[in-house]
Amino acid sequence: MRIVSLAGGIGGARFLRGLLTAAPDSEITVIGNTGDDISLYGLRVCPDLDTVMYTLGGGIDEEQGWGRRRESHVVKEELAAYGVEPQWFGLGDRDFATHIVRTQMLDAGYPLSAVTEALCARWQPGVRLIPMSDDRTETHVVISDERGRRAIHFQEWWVRLRASVPAEQIILVGADKASPAPGVLEAIAAADAVILPPSNPVVSIGTILQIKGIREALEGKTVVGVSPIVGGAPVRGMADACLTAIGVETSAQAVLELYGSPLVNGWLVAEEDAGVALGGVDVEARPLIMHDVESAAAIARAALDMAARLASPDTGSPAPYGESPAPRAASSAEPEASNERNEASEPGGPGESRPAREEGSR
Repeated sequence: MRIVSLAGGIGGARFLRGLLTAAPDSEITVIGNTGDDISLYGLRVCPDLDTVMYTLGGGIDEEQGWGRRRESHVVKEELAAYGVEPQWFGLGDRDFATHIVRTQMLDAGYPLSAVTEALCARWQPGVRLIPMSDDRTETHVVISDERGRRAIHFQEWWVRLRASVPAEQIILVGADKASPAPGVLEAIAAADAVILPPSNPVVSIGTILQIKGIREALEGKTVVGVSPIVGGAPVRGMADACLTAIGVETSAQAVLELYGSPLVNGWLVAEEDAGVALGGVDVEARPLIMHDVESAAAIARAALDMAARLASPDTGSPAPYGESPAPRAASSAEPEASNERNEASEPGGPGESRPAREEGSR
């Protein structure tokens, strides 16, 4: 089976780990968000691509969900001693090596897609990871503060300000000139199913969909999405601040409407959101909290089961991943096994210590 998934950072990466478990023999292509990318200390940093690569390659810091495990911060401390800014974005010593290699290759003329492939040769993530575009794009946020109305990089709003200052606009700078990276449209065309993980619908999935040609290509495929909103709130993240900025309610219903029925054919929601409906979209309610790899795999199997049914509605054939638990009925009131939730709106880039966050990505 050929599967394509769009992904942001932490939430997308943890869902993908479950997808690999659910479909170990499938050919999986991940189209990664690069709107979060930022240049720091003369280096090009790609937070979401790195989070997917580290998570699937076994090098992620599991507790915080980004950066390298067993990390040290000597270089960061030395830069601070010199007064080098910014000091609000934390890069670890091991992580610096990735950004140095990436920047050297980019400066030598290699496109980001080729650089990402070279970096993944070390980490062996088990998927083909492709940036959404080789063209440079950056998400900027318009805010008003004591300095007046101004635009700042998304990472500054997300990491330094923790989205505490309302966003007046969220803009993907460079989107009008960006084209899909090599292999993106080809992978979508060949896919048997496309899965939208519980990543931030505005600055992760929404960013990828702004690259010309990607949404149009997806609208011809079987697409199943997993809601990043549970019970009217992101699960420990700040996706609500992003949705508010574009005038969208923080609900599973509103996010489904944001994506739209021409794009999404199936939608998985949490049991407490069992009333969600949209013409032309199959909706199923089931547990959506990713406690661990096994629970993430169960969600992924449910998405694949739905995609298989939608792709062959008249065959009556059993879904290829039918070993997954049957979706809960809309009236189900079965309690969740735990109050710990997966974060679908997690920042993709490393920063200083932050409030507890979900296990989903931005």
